[in-house]
Amino acid sequence: MGSYAPTGHAVRGKIRGLLLALTIGTLGAATALAAPPPAAHAAESTLGAAAAQSGRYFGTAIASGKLGDSTYTSIAGREFNMVTAENEMKIDATEPQRGQFNFSSADRVYNWAVQNGKRVRGHTLAWHSQQPGWMQSLSGSSLRQAMIDHINGVMAHYKGKIVQWDVVNEAFADGSSGARRDSNLQRSGNDWIEVAFRTARAADPSAKLCYNDYNVENWNWAKTQAMYSMVRDFKQRGVPIDCVGFQAHFNSGSPYDSNFRTTLQNFAALGVDVAVTELDIQGAPASTYANVTKDCLAVERCLGITVWGVRDSDSWRSEQTPLLFNNSGGKKAAYTAVLDALNGGGTTTPPTDGGQIKGVGSGRCLDVPSASTTDGTQLQLWDCHSNSNQQWAYTDAGELRVYGDKCLDAAGTGNGAKVQIYGCWGGDNQKWRLNSDGSVVGVQSGLCLDAVGAGTANGTQIQLYSCTNGSNQRWTRT
Repeated sequence: MGSYAPTGHAVRGKIRGLLLALTIGTLGAATALAAPPPAAHAAESTLGAAAAQSGRYFGTAIASGKLGDSTYTSIAGREFNMVTAENEMKIDATEPQRGQFNFSSADRVYNWAVQNGKRVRGHTLAWHSQQPGWMQSLSGSSLRQAMIDHINGVMAHYKGKIVQWDVVNEAFADGSSGARRDSNLQRSGNDWIEVAFRTARAADPSAKLCYNDYNVENWNWAKTQAMYSMVRDFKQRGVPIDCVGFQAHFNSGSPYDSNFRTTLQNFAALGVDVAVTELDIQGAPASTYANVTKDCLAVERCLGITVWGVRDSDSWRSEQTPLLFNNSGGKKAAYTAVLDALNGGGTTTPPTDGGQIKGVGSGRCLDVPSASTTDGTQLQLWDCHSNSNQQWAYTDAGELRVYGDKCLDAAGTGNGAKVQIYGCWGGDNQKWRLNSDGSVVGVQSGLCLDAVGAGTANGTQIQLYSCTNGSNQRWTRT
């Protein structure tokens, strides 16, 4: 969280048995689809406990100066299971003079959190804003060394104690350029972010290392795409980045869009965790709060959600009444909506078990050739076996997943379109209807999963085709 006004895993618990149960009498008979009921669990009465049911957290930002307010600490102690220091771990607070660290306020927040059974996120190590005057006066190699020394000093103090660190904060420019922000850190060299992450990994190998930014929730925005390109590059080159934080300061200038879930899914598909790190929503509409919560629950690698403050009066945007509790500490409608979503959260986690899908006409199974994990690999028929490239799980989102993170994906919407595997991202071309006649129909295209040319041999490719009820378009669970 900055001074700007935006413009623009514990094991997953309570997993549902969502897999397809396909039963047939004789070959070619009508196939019945049945899904077992979800595992039941008691509804929890607080945000943190409800989030924990799915292995996630629900946290808040804590200000040390408000820890003497009994209403504030009562709500925070009861409701949340993760804490982020609002300003106390930032650069100006922890190193007011070069080489002279002061952790008094930061430790007050940390100690309150752990004494009340909460984990702590660290925020933030390298940022263009809230730098002390001595750092603002530096440039080039001197600034670079100061950044490295600061990361080492702060992380050494909290080594082994902080679950996630926002290593770098807000490094991309607003607007449509997709460029890096023109800051003193950026002018020290384009590799400054990479250096920060490598320094942080060496300083505390046990902490998750996150990049954190705002106005990056909408998948279509240039800033989002620029951040995505950086994370993809880092993962490809082995730069130690573990997670991406989406601040989610939603307001009239930067509104929530339903493609936020797509954004989370696409980043998760790169092999990083994701988190909602500074959530506040102008006017606190219950439906939007519920949607953001459900977006996190729908993405297996979403670690959790942090709201940026406890009551509206504690918010940096208090005039927008953006939080879950009013000035007096009363629960708002948005609180109930979030709690309800969290209490249903166990049903949205993709299942981990799987099974084979066999063609009625061929007696052979839906197979990823050579057990490939490469995006774009076309599916085929092959003799059924128990290997992972034939284990398909049907999720609550309507996906058919293999290997846990690859989806059955239609490469087009017309007859003959290739059916392939691709990293799961939530598009309608990755969603399927499983029908009682044994057909599997693409949600986007309305076409059927089809063995090319009504083939039955090993290696017969899989495509989309107009539904005919032929045996090459009907499938059973083995």
